[in-house]
Amino acid sequence: MSSQLRIAPAAEGDAALVLSFIRKLAEYEKMSDHVVATEEQIREHVFGAHPVAEVLLAYWAEEPVGFALYFRDFSTFLGQAGIYLEDLFVEPEHRGKGIGKALLVQLARIAVERGYGRLQWSVLDWNAPSIQFYRSLGAVALDEWTGYRLSGEALDRLAER
Repeated sequence: MSSQLRIAPAAEGDAALVLSFIRKLAEYEKMSDHVVATEEQIREHVFGAHPVAEVLLAYWAEEPVGFALYFRDFSTFLGQAGIYLEDLFVEPEHRGKGIGKALLVQLARIAVERGYGRLQWSVLDWNAPSIQFYRSLGAVALDEWTGYRLSGEALDRLAER
């Protein structure tokens, strides 16, 4: 790891920075119109009294250049908790410096330290550079699984039944 790179847990004062990285990731994924999160929501749900997610920030020469937002999940088959990586983003001009790998290494360390059984995430199927990168680390694609989601009106309708 380069001496210019530092990975650190985010603090409450970083809520605006975290939201800015979320917006940059959404722009990269061509999904900017999906981001409705606010700084207040990030502050509450990541740094509040009952946090549901955690964030690592990556700094290059003390400039914030990337982040990883993750939370604990659970595998009934393993009978163990794990980490689900919701978002990973590195500023385009800082890619190729090992920053994304350093974030994943730190997440793996956290999982092992906490006695978790796995580290898991999703990637858009068109994102070939990321897929190649993840495979180079030994990650295995879960091609036999199809993700599903309920949100918005569909979630409300089901909840009303």
